[in-house]
Amino acid sequence: MRFELLFLGKTKEKYLAAGIEDFRKRLSRYAEVEIRIIKEKKWGSGESAEKIKNEETSCLLNSCTQPTMIVALDPGGKQVSSEDFAQLHQKWEEQGRRKITFIIGGPLGLAPSIRQSADTILSLSTMTFTHEMARLLLIEQLYRASSIRAGSKYHK
Repeated sequence: MRFELLFLGKTKEKYLAAGIEDFRKRLSRYAEVEIRIIKEKKWGSGESAEKIKNEETSCLLNSCTQPTMIVALDPGGKQVSSEDFAQLHQKWEEQGRRKITFIIGGPLGLAPSIRQSADTILSLSTMTFTHEMARLLLIEQLYRASSIRAGSKYHK
């Protein structure tokens, strides 16, 4: 299986960037992992937050390399346990999904239009995290799900 992670802008916090890279390396033992940084829109250009969010969401969707299954992370998405996430991976693989693209929005989040384009919408938590923190949580959960599927002791 191949994972493509689309992020808006670089991860500015060094400790988060280091954690993301650490889990990217760990995850690469189980799957091919590509992290793609998409240029974020600059705030303060006089455009409304909604317009910026719509443009960023559109840019993220247009950056997906096809064919792929799109999984958007959004606070209104479905919450699953780590074990259920691992079962989702298994299900996707059994369905013949070779590549899964995960999309995390920027500080403004994702536009509502993502609901029409994404194959699945997941939520990491009912708590609020920065979009940079969400990146680390996502890749750690991808690694955890992969280790669960492989029977590793990491997830316990």
